[in-house]
Amino acid sequence: MTDRKVKLTYPHPPARPGEDPDFSGITIPEAGLLDVPPLDLDARGSRPYANGLIRVLDDDGNAVGPWAEYLGEDTETLMRRGLRDMLRMRAIDRRMMTAQRQGKTSFYMQCTGEEAVGCAFQRQMEPGDMNFPTYRQQTLLVAADYPLEMMFGQFYSNDLDPLNGRQLPVLHSARDFGFFTISGNLGTQYVQAVGWAMANALSGDRKIATAWIGDGATASNDFHGALLMASVYQPPVILNVVNNQWAISTYTGVATGKARTYAARMRGYGIPSLRVDGNDFLAVAAVARWARRRMREGFGPVGVEWFTYRVAAHSSSDDPSAYRPKDDGAAWPLGDPIERLKTHMIAKGLWSEERHAQAQAQILDEVTQVQKRVEAHGTLVNPPPTNPADIFKDVYAEMPDHLRRQRQEMGY
Repeated sequence: MTDRKVKLTYPHPPARPGEDPDFSGITIPEAGLLDVPPLDLDARGSRPYANGLIRVLDDDGNAVGPWAEYLGEDTETLMRRGLRDMLRMRAIDRRMMTAQRQGKTSFYMQCTGEEAVGCAFQRQMEPGDMNFPTYRQQTLLVAADYPLEMMFGQFYSNDLDPLNGRQLPVLHSARDFGFFTISGNLGTQYVQAVGWAMANALSGDRKIATAWIGDGATASNDFHGALLMASVYQPPVILNVVNNQWAISTYTGVATGKARTYAARMRGYGIPSLRVDGNDFLAVAAVARWARRRMREGFGPVGVEWFTYRVAAHSSSDDPSAYRPKDDGAAWPLGDPIERLKTHMIAKGLWSEERHAQAQAQILDEVTQVQKRVEAHGTLVNPPPTNPADIFKDVYAEMPDHLRRQRQEMGY
């Protein structure tokens, strides 16, 4: 018998700063290979979908395969809206990163490179459905036509902020737009979504919940607790994992472990799961539509891994050059979601480079004008005057006696 030395393993990213980006270890199957499964798909039958990758747009920008046909006849309208949604989100990101660097707001998180996931998904939801998002899903609000004045108001915490400065700038809350209040504690929204879906099922409400989590936060206990509850009680909830390859400076391999995919991990709980090209707008829209139909027919929860890439820094407080190569997002083998949809629409005669340039300019101007109007109400550079008594408001439905006494002691 030979004594073997016990050793630890350390997952390593494809490349480090100063090295060339290397995504050669990622297997990218051809578009159109996977069919559309029946709505009553079970965990056992979902194995090829959890280990594969659902793609609609091929490398030449053509929509191919069964999932392309699943979207039906309204695809043209969907694509036009989707392209503008993604352009609007990218313009917001750029403007707000500049504003943060100017000291006008304290904190910001970009969605760059991931726009297709939220924008395409939200366009398949219906009024009353509830997203339980993370702090990188402003795309859901943009695609739900959330007023930009309110969004920017919260970024600046001025009098246009619907939350009156009670949240961090990126932790939105918009119940009327299907956007549950974001918690800064990662993973909590997964359990909340399952509980909300269970309550809806008990009340007979046919609305569905959609849970969102990043690849890094799947290492949290809330992720596993939610999967267990979903597996046991079978509520109408779509369990989304946005695998953008990075937590805050930590490569996705740390959270994946030895699992083949995050979809496979969810499948291990007995939940049918699919893995989707998250940079393919049409693939995201098709799978979101399928998942919602499954919920409406009462076939229980489904897990979806959106395979994408975080092009931007984790947040305005992060410097990705410390842990990954510069401009590695440009080497991502699944490309840029905006460019891919644009290429497809041009090939179908629905768009052109000239119209794209015009749309970019128009949307940037729209976003810029809204931003300027909102900034006139105050930023961190020139904050609006506030009443000290306001610190006691919007915390409790009924103010406790000890706070009432403190307010009176302050003379209010």
